[in-house]
Amino acid sequence: MNRDALRVLTYNVRRDVASDGEFDWAARRDAVAGTLRFHRPDVVGLQEPLEHQFQDVREALPEYEWVGKSRSREEGAGEFCPVGYRRNRFECVGADTVWLSQTPDEPGSTGWDGAYPRIATWARLTDRRSGGSLLALNTHLDHEGPQARREGARVIRDRVDSLREGAPAVVAGDLNCLAGEDPHRVLAGADDGDSPLTDAREASAHPPHGPSTTRTNFESLLPDRQIDHVFVADCDVEGYGVAADVVDDGWFPSDHLPVVVDLEL
Repeated sequence: MNRDALRVLTYNVRRDVASDGEFDWAARRDAVAGTLRFHRPDVVGLQEPLEHQFQDVREALPEYEWVGKSRSREEGAGEFCPVGYRRNRFECVGADTVWLSQTPDEPGSTGWDGAYPRIATWARLTDRRSGGSLLALNTHLDHEGPQARREGARVIRDRVDSLREGAPAVVAGDLNCLAGEDPHRVLAGADDGDSPLTDAREASAHPPHGPSTTRTNFESLLPDRQIDHVFVADCDVEGYGVAADVVDDGWFPSDHLPVVVDLEL
């Protein structure tokens, strides 16, 4: 791939939960779409949207094409981890969803000590400008099971290694862990040195922008909870930021903040 600029964004948009009250999806929907529209990513990974939330985002952002399945055995039920890409920039030449379990090709399978089925969605993209390839993968690791997080990260690392075929790769998502904890170490190869991936925050040519957390309670930041990450392989990181966008009343559109990374491929 010729060197070209690429913006990647990962965003846990918070599933639609009635108990969120004034911060339910109906109140947040337009702000989430506006955040995505303003930051103009070329490739985006979302975590936690239910089918109707995913549909709302697709309708609000027609310039993007999306791939991904829900994590449930029942098609369309439960959360998605979709990958979106600008349709005028990329063509998708292959895509799939894998389950982070001992049987990754079995829909709905739950791995190790996980509380729920967890998935990773990948897309192999061809750049219409240069003809080069990019592998993009989006995931959401388990929030309860430490073994499920660690082993799920290994499934992802191995799948990236087998899929990218020497092309640049981006792995993004909510890992439910901090830098230096087991899943992060697995993806970065810090446990055994066997990974093509690098943490984009650490690799950035410029100091990270924004808060040092990616969690909120809608009304304020939750400190020291930087659990959303972007990893890259065979590309340079020009900038890394956590976007603390708020609406007029001063609250955040989700209980996570988006991570935005500018790359040179």
